[in-house]
Amino acid sequence: MQFDLMASMMCANYGNLEQEVKDLEAGGIDSFHIDIMDGRYVPNFAMSLNDMRYIANATSKPLDVHLMIEHPSNNIGLFLKNLRQCDTVYIHPEAEYHPSTTLQAIINAGMTPGIAVNPGTSVETIMEMLRIVKKVLVMSVNPGNAGQMYLPYVGKKITKLLALKEDMDFEIYWDGACSAEKILEFAPKGVRGFVLGTTLLFGKKQLYGETLQNIRELKF
Repeated sequence: MQFDLMASMMCANYGNLEQEVKDLEAGGIDSFHIDIMDGRYVPNFAMSLNDMRYIANATSKPLDVHLMIEHPSNNIGLFLKNLRQCDTVYIHPEAEYHPSTTLQAIINAGMTPGIAVNPGTSVETIMEMLRIVKKVLVMSVNPGNAGQMYLPYVGKKITKLLALKEDMDFEIYWDGACSAEKILEFAPKGVRGFVLGTTLLFGKKQLYGETLQNIRELKF
């Protein structure tokens, strides 16, 4: 079964970020997930524009840039000019007055537009944006911090999105508290990719390559 694995780089070892990128790339990661937080839209600060720029220059793998910031349209150009056409940019629709305008700027730059959907955001409120984006990042925890517990009602939201994805032409990705059990449950249903953080990938005794291989060899 084919599914994408993305490394949540806010969980990486920043004492040796260059080696982290090399080891993850050698281990077979599909893309690098970059969480940008402004301390306003979410109650935390995480990665910066410079972190994103460094990783973009350090790897040929795609980046998935998750903007957890207020009014991303104000600064979207700073991010887009430092990214490549293989990269994806997610915004939170609640953080923007006119999210479709920001999504169009991402499209115009040649990148993949995406929206990130909080646990408390209903599918009905994002219906029109589903016709614009190519990726939907479903948050299974409230955004802002690693290591949170999975919110079970998110599974019903994914079921709704799965029923829409073929007609509206988007893919679904999972972000937050991603365990092997969640991959075993949701990959067969049609979830295309999973962001891996401290639950499965980082802070373990195994090499990244071994961990990623074990995930890909899960018995469905």
